[in-house]
Amino acid sequence: MSDKRTLIAVMGDEDTTTGLLLAGIGQNDASTGSKNFFVYHEDKTTKEQLEAKFNEFTQERKDIAIVLINQFVADMIRSTVDGYVEAFPAILEIPSKDHPYDPEKDSVLKRVRKLFGE
Repeated sequence: MSDKRTLIAVMGDEDTTTGLLLAGIGQNDASTGSKNFFVYHEDKTTKEQLEAKFNEFTQERKDIAIVLINQFVADMIRSTVDGYVEAFPAILEIPSKDHPYDPEKDSVLKRVRKLFGE
């Protein structure tokens, strides 16, 4: 199953998404219209849109190996992110230019700490 997962998806603010697209992770399938990125806009994006895109990347798409998500975006759908327990795709919370990374909020680190009894 994991041999078909070749893409990295990103959910983040415009600066983060643009940087990762410039780095070469972008994929736009013209036949289906699906993209492996989602740009969060503070004044336009709803919680429902974030949850729908997160679920698409994690449950519907079988070609995504890693989902990079700005931590402040993950905070908006924290219950959905924390409830995701599958190995693939891996969910990695990353900082953004305007929002520093807080390891206390990271769902992966919370699970690791729980595993080690911390």
